Amino acid sequence: MIDRVNSLGRALRPLLGALLLLLTAAVLTAPAASAAPRAAAPVPAATLTEVTGFGANPSNLQMYVYAPANVTAHPAVLVAVHWCGGSGPAMHSGTEYAQLADRYGFVIVYPSVTRSSKCFDVSSPQALRRGGGSDPVGVKSMIDWVTAAYAADTARVYATGISSGAMMTNVLLGDYPDVFAAGSAFSGVPFGCFATADGSEWNSACSGGTVVHTAQEWGDLVRGAYPGYTGTRPRMQVWHGTEDDVLRYPNFGEEIKQWTNVRGVSQTPAATDSPASGWTRTRYGGTGDQAPVEAVSLQGVGHNLYAWGMAARVLTFFGLDSAGPTPQPQPTGCKVTATTSAWSTGLTASVTLTNTGSGAIDGWRLGFTLPSGQTITNGWGATYAPVSGAVTATNATYNGTLAAGASVTVGYQANHTGNSATPGTFTLNGTTCTRS
Repeated sequence: MIDRVNSLGRALRPLLGALLLLLTAAVLTAPAASAAPRAAAPVPAATLTEVTGFGANPSNLQMYVYAPANVTAHPAVLVAVHWCGGSGPAMHSGTEYAQLADRYGFVIVYPSVTRSSKCFDVSSPQALRRGGGSDPVGVKSMIDWVTAAYAADTARVYATGISSGAMMTNVLLGDYPDVFAAGSAFSGVPFGCFATADGSEWNSACSGGTVVHTAQEWGDLVRGAYPGYTGTRPRMQVWHGTEDDVLRYPNFGEEIKQWTNVRGVSQTPAATDSPASGWTRTRYGGTGDQAPVEAVSLQGVGHNLYAWGMAARVLTFFGLDSAGPTPQPQPTGCKVTATTSAWSTGLTASVTLTNTGSGAIDGWRLGFTLPSGQTITNGWGATYAPVSGAVTATNATYNGTLAAGASVTVGYQANHTGNSATPGTFTLNGTTCTRS
């Protein structure tokens, strides 16, 4: 019996050896498994964090996420898109969206371009169709990642951008109308306006404001990005300066034509007003803060029109401040001392605000009107918006509390055309202050 077993073993050895060789070869020649997206998990709170391995990313974008310490349950998601030459971290530090996220609890995604131009692809055929490849696909992956990590509200996803980021905002809303509820574009161009067929990232005809279509033609370009889609289209807010020398002002009117057509509303404004000096705001298809289309024209302003304070207006349009900002306490008394030191075409102003009331003020806004011809070029101790006309100076994070009897000094530099006087009156949270 033992001899028979040994004989059987000797007979099977060649077969077992051959089988082992086949298994080894199969392991060595098997194709490598594609890398799986990184498991979605919340990032450290109140810290700008880069996320890698977030999913399909054909153009090698970088992804940065900011989540406040008080993220709401099922939060909204804001995609904030940088300008040419910028980056996700620059968009984070150069805008106040993160501070607003701290107040309202939404999560922010900052896409960041890695190609040498640092401009988003808004011109290639791949970028201008849903799922076609390039930057929009990577941004959609970022949204999916955040949605999984935070159980985000997919009905409250928004996009905003500046310059190249504004153009990408138009593209994102065209490619993914089922993903975005609304967008806000600062100094951009319509969807499809920058399209090129030669691989170039730049379209001089569009940037020069000479690409003109009918509203129907502009709308068809958007609808062609996702043929067959019949759902609700995103709302759109557009901003443009009349003296924009990079993406000329006619693009503003073409954007209005495009998005009113996409939304199926009249090109005749339902409401027109001037929320700040030199601004003309028109609303289409509705008169409220969340009209289907809203457009803000800034007289005499160039390409770099974004100023601190504008983001709060974006959030109002999106409805992300629907809970309302923290009510500003009404002071029982305030006093302002203001002086200027002027030279030929410029000046420096120093403003000291004193709380003369009996209670503390937690969060202050100092309102004043600059004399004609003055334009703020920079400031300290507060954020100033707009930069001419009726200005609101909003406290910085470190000086927002004014105890009874306490003072804070802020200041700004401004250009002037001959009148270097201080503003005539000041208001603190709407209350008129005395001058000293």
